[in-house]
Amino acid sequence: MGDAVPGLAAAALARVRDGARLGVLADDGPGLPAADRALLVLGAEADLPWADGARYLGRDAGLLVPTTARPAPAAPLWRRALGAAEGQLCVLIPGRALVADPPAPVTSPDALDAFTRPEGADPAPRGSAAPGWSAGR
Repeated sequence: MGDAVPGLAAAALARVRDGARLGVLADDGPGLPAADRALLVLGAEADLPWADGARYLGRDAGLLVPTTARPAPAAPLWRRALGAAEGQLCVLIPGRALVADPPAPVTSPDALDAFTRPEGADPAPRGSAAPGWSAGR
């Protein structure tokens, strides 16, 4: 989130160029303060990029949460409260909740280029590998 987005995007871009299969969801766009930008990178543990300041998530009963946190109330209650359907991603991080369909793997490194810039990116076109999400704040 925030200042970690460009570094995470650059690291994910390098991993995709090396053949990693990563999915990406973004909450970014014109007018969104840099501190509120978010980029979620999904993939096999060995494929995930490392970036300073990035928050790493783990699964807790179908809910993705920071590896240093445990949700209260219990994860299944959060999924239900957020209206997550079977098969949807449900992410809970401080100040933000996300429910979205899992993204397709990034097929073009160009999908991450815009997020490597600290000032933000234009919204990704429909059907691209970096769709926006509906986030609760």
